[in-house]
Amino acid sequence: MTPQATAKRAIIIFGLAFGLNFIWEYFHARLYLHYRGGPITELVLLRATLLDALFITGLFIAVYTIPFFYKNRWRWTILFSFAAAVLLERYALATGRWAYANAMPLIPLLKTGLTPTIQLALLAVLAFRLAGEKKALSKFCG
Repeated sequence: MTPQATAKRAIIIFGLAFGLNFIWEYFHARLYLHYRGGPITELVLLRATLLDALFITGLFIAVYTIPFFYKNRWRWTILFSFAAAVLLERYALATGRWAYANAMPLIPLLKTGLTPTIQLALLAVLAFRLAGEKKALSKFCG
């Protein structure tokens, strides 16, 4: 992929990731009690959406431009985004940045919420696929 094509695809992925993450954040916000001790406002949701979209776009750039990651880009995408989500959730819970409502399904071994733990990986794969990576995704999934 040429640098121009990578840049164009990154812009598309950012837009897709932003839209997908905003919808996700909006609908799963009710699974949280608070953000930094206060209400979860639309500004909080937009900030989380922006950070998620930037992460997914940066991940796309990394796995598409670093040769070591390119061959297995789908596996690296899932691994990096899942690991980042787990680390972020564990940190945020430990520092009281946010807290889960009783309705949040938990992953027992990780002690993190199901929806935030799978969010980055799932939406990164979906954004990449919607941006035109169907052939590579079908190879990864069998």
